[in-house]
Amino acid sequence: MAQDQELAVSTLSEEPAWKQRAVERSTKAARLRAERKVQQFLEAAQEIIVAKGSTDFTVQEVVDRSRQSLRSFYQHFGGKHELLLALFENALRRSADEIRAAATIEVDPLAGLELAVRMLFASSLPGPESRHPLFTDFATQLLMSYPAEVRSAHEPMLTLFAELMGRVDATGQLRTELRPRRAAAMVMQSVMFLAQSTAVVADSEGSHPLTGDEVWNFCAGGFVRPLAG
Repeated sequence: MAQDQELAVSTLSEEPAWKQRAVERSTKAARLRAERKVQQFLEAAQEIIVAKGSTDFTVQEVVDRSRQSLRSFYQHFGGKHELLLALFENALRRSADEIRAAATIEVDPLAGLELAVRMLFASSLPGPESRHPLFTDFATQLLMSYPAEVRSAHEPMLTLFAELMGRVDATGQLRTELRPRRAAAMVMQSVMFLAQSTAVVADSEGSHPLTGDEVWNFCAGGFVRPLAG
C-alpha cells in the first residue's frame, strides 16, 4: 500500500511530457545559437591570425570582424586568453588528425613515428611561414599561465604519439626500460620545444637552424633499442 502511494506521488510530481519536450527544444535551440556565436568568434580570430601571421590582436578586432557585440563575446569567453586556448586546442586537434592520417598508413611502425615527428616539427616552427602561429607565438605563455588547460589541449596529440610509440614497442624496438606513453610524451614535448627554439639555436650555431633530420635522430637515439652485438 505504501509503495503504491509513493508511486502515485512520484507520478504526479513528474513534469508532463509536453513540458519536458518544450524545455528540451528550447534548451537545444539556445545551445545551437551559442555554438554559432562561438564559432563566429573563433573564425574571426583565425582569419586575423592568418592575415597577421601572429596572435597579436585585440578582442575588439575579433568583435568587429565577427560582427557581434563585445557583450556577446564576454558571455562566451572570459577574455582573449580563453579564445586563444580554444583556438590552440582546435589547432592541435586538427594537426593530430593530419599527422594520424599520414603516419598510420606506414606499415613500418618506426617509419610512422618518424613521419609524425617530422610533421610535428615542421608545423611547430616559428616564423611568418608557420602554419600554426598558435604553437609558436603563444604556446609558452599559455603553458606558464594555464598549465592544466594546455595539458588538456595536448591530449589528442599525446594520445596519437602514444599509439605510434606503442606500435614501435610491439615490434621490440623500444628500449625495455621505457613505457610507451611516457616515451611518447618526452618525444612530443622535445619536438615542439626544439622547433620553437630554432631561432636561438641558429644564432648560437652560425645561423644553421635545426633540421627535421637532426630532431628525428636525436629523439630516436633516446628511445630506440640499440641493435644487439
